[in-house]
Amino acid sequence: MAASGLPHLKRLARATSRITFAIAASLLAIAASVHLIAQRGPGAQTSRAGTWLERTPWGHPDLQGEWTSEGEYGVPFERPSQFGTRQFLTDDEYARRLEEVRVRDEGDLAPVDVLSGKVNGPSAPIPHWREYNTTSRRTSLVIDPPDGRLPPRTAQARPLVPQRCGSLQFGEPCDSYEDYGLGVRCIVHGGGFPDAMFPAVYNANMRIIQTQGFVAIIYELIHDTRVIPIDRTPPQGAPLSPAIRMYMGGARGRWDGTTLVIETTNLKANTRGSSPGLHLIERFTRTGRDAIKYEVTFVDPATWTAPWTAALDLKARPAGSGVFEYACHEGNYGMSNMLSAARSLERAAGKGR
Repeated sequence: MAASGLPHLKRLARATSRITFAIAASLLAIAASVHLIAQRGPGAQTSRAGTWLERTPWGHPDLQGEWTSEGEYGVPFERPSQFGTRQFLTDDEYARRLEEVRVRDEGDLAPVDVLSGKVNGPSAPIPHWREYNTTSRRTSLVIDPPDGRLPPRTAQARPLVPQRCGSLQFGEPCDSYEDYGLGVRCIVHGGGFPDAMFPAVYNANMRIIQTQGFVAIIYELIHDTRVIPIDRTPPQGAPLSPAIRMYMGGARGRWDGTTLVIETTNLKANTRGSSPGLHLIERFTRTGRDAIKYEVTFVDPATWTAPWTAALDLKARPAGSGVFEYACHEGNYGMSNMLSAARSLERAAGKGR
C-alpha cells in the first residue's frame, strides 16, 4: 500500500475507535438505567413525602398511561348540607355508600326483557352498556369553597336554561336535531371540556401521552383528544382570538414542580351557564403508581362571585385495558328514529282532526 494512504487509515482507525467507545458507553448507560429501575421495586417510585419520582427521558414527571375517573361516579357534585365542610365520609358513612352502590348495581345491571317492556325507563341505558364502580369517599366533587357548594351567581350571569327535550330527563318529541344534546348528536360528551373529565354512566377512561413539548389526553367517551402545548419559558404563546371557540378550548400547559398545570380558555359550550370568558385551571399531580390527583378551578367573574374548584381521583387501569374507539355515529339510529317517529305521530294527529 502506498505510504500516502497511511495517515488516512490512521484517522479512520481513530474515528472508528471513538464511535465504538461511544456506542459501548451508551449501551452501558442504558443497561445501568434498566438495572436501576429494576432495583427500585414497586414502592420505590414514591418519596417519603408522597412525591412520585418517575420521570420521562427528558426529565418531566411521568403521567403516562391509562386512567379512569370511574370511582367518582355517583358522588354528588355539590355537597349535601349535613356534611358541612367535611370532604370525606367516615368509615360508617362509606360502608353505607358501598351498600347503596351494591343495591344500585343490582337493579341497574340486572338482565332485562326488552320485548316485554319491563325496563327502568324508555330512555334508560341497557345493562351491558353500564360501566361504573363507585369507590370514592368524597362527600362532593366540589372542594372549594370549603362547604362544597358553588358560589352565588352574579346578577349578570347567564340564566340556567334546562334542555327542553331529548335528554334522559325530559323525553320526546323534539322538533329538530338541534334540540338534542351534543352527546346524543355524537359531537362531544356533555359540553366538551371540562365535562370530558367527569365520569358518566360508562367509558370514564382516558389515556395520557407525553412528549417534550406536548401532552395529549385521549378520552374514550365520544373519543375526543386534547393536545396541550407545554411552555418551557415565558412568555407563553399568544392568546387565541375570542372569535375562535372550540368544545375542548384552547389550552397551554406548564410544570409547577411535580404538578402539570393546564390553563384553558376559548370554550364553545357554556358549561353550567358560564360566560364566554370562562378560564379553567387544571392540576394533575401523580401521587403514586396507580393514582393521579386532579383538580379543576373555574374562574369566571361574570358568572360566579368567586372561583370554585372540583376534584377527582384518577386511578390507573390494568395494563392492556385499552382506550377503545367510541364510534358513536356507527349504528346511531336513535336520533333519526325519534325524529321520524315524532313526525309520524304529528301526521297521524293531523289526520285525526
